[in-house]
Amino acid sequence: MAASSQAQPRGLCAFIDASPSPFHVCETAANRLRDAGFRELSEADAWPTHGDFFVVRAGSLIAWRTDSAQRTTPFRIVGAHTDSPNLRVKQHPDRLVAGWRVVALQPYGGAWLNSWLDRDLGVSGRLSVHTGGAIEHRLIRIDDPVLRVPQLAIHLAEDRKAVELNPQRHLNAVWGTGTGNRSFLEFVAGHAGVAAEDVLGADLMTHDLTPSRLVGADQDLVSAPRLDNQATCYAGLEAFLAAEPGRFAPVLVLFDHEEVGSQSDHGAQSDLLLTVLERITLAQGGGREEFLRRLPDSMVASGDMAHATHPNYPDRHEPGHLIEVNGGPVLKVQPNLRYATDGRTAAAFALACAQAGVPLQRYEHRADLPCGSTIGPMTSARTGIPTVDVGAPQLAMHSAREVMGAADVAAYASALAAFLSPR
Repeated sequence: MAASSQAQPRGLCAFIDASPSPFHVCETAANRLRDAGFRELSEADAWPTHGDFFVVRAGSLIAWRTDSAQRTTPFRIVGAHTDSPNLRVKQHPDRLVAGWRVVALQPYGGAWLNSWLDRDLGVSGRLSVHTGGAIEHRLIRIDDPVLRVPQLAIHLAEDRKAVELNPQRHLNAVWGTGTGNRSFLEFVAGHAGVAAEDVLGADLMTHDLTPSRLVGADQDLVSAPRLDNQATCYAGLEAFLAAEPGRFAPVLVLFDHEEVGSQSDHGAQSDLLLTVLERITLAQGGGREEFLRRLPDSMVASGDMAHATHPNYPDRHEPGHLIEVNGGPVLKVQPNLRYATDGRTAAAFALACAQAGVPLQRYEHRADLPCGSTIGPMTSARTGIPTVDVGAPQLAMHSAREVMGAADVAAYASALAAFLSPR
């Protein structure tokens, strides 16, 4: 793979390695936006009339750019999600079992549990700390190999068959021996430079410490954790930074909690996006009427990763819709509305791919297998904005380590950029 074509996949690797938790995804994206001249706004303040802005609410981020006070210009929105399946730390994590110091973990989302065994794991997330009479939220990241969930030896398995993992009993991590002289929370608080007694709340999770990298004889694949869905966060951010206001006002929304249903104050089922879009209109001097007039001609591209056809399990895929890595972005259709795509929105994304000069692949799930979903249907239902579900192809979705095509990173970003700013 030529060095010139490696810039985007290497950029994705750097983005993922900087972002072990949803909170860090928002921090990484916010830093890129600030470097590009965007200004962070507080939801509690009055907002300026127009310009380049973003807001962050916990693990979600929305960015937009408006170049005039046009109050009825439709929005073009790229959406993604910041969270990925993983193992999260319980509120009272400390255990002592057979001389082992153990940290109690539990799955978040549909984690492919066996992929988390026998890996060196770090810890990341957020601490809510009492400081000077106020509560401060601090990001925490420990990239030392602190935790490890050990596999059972094959000699102890019944009939030497694979062990069926019980999420309560079999996913706790060892982090030392003996009684120790501090709790796990004390250990984490020490890394954050605060006292454990000042930590009033913690959102802690594990992450695989193996760096993201290009792999394969021709380095034409990306091996990384959290491709679902940080690959879309990265491609969407690249697309958004390349977009210019014109016929449409470009917006980027990165939601947390997609992997567990999005039902939170900052998930896709919340009023976050709808509220921000209305406040953009209000700041421009418009009212409810102008806001509602913007929505019918607006459109959302709900970006989430797509299933590439698996070489070892080709029978698991719809035979008429085989998907190749490095074959271009994927348009996802599901007639029972697990995806929000319809003919109108499919046409808009197909046109975007044509204008970007990238090939388009079309995916449908096998009719006799349950189909996953995305932020697309719920975002469309919450806002009333027509939505298309799209993605980039990958293997090993929901594993601790996933793989996608290196060339698909730039193609995905180019298609999303053309969607935001169609000619």
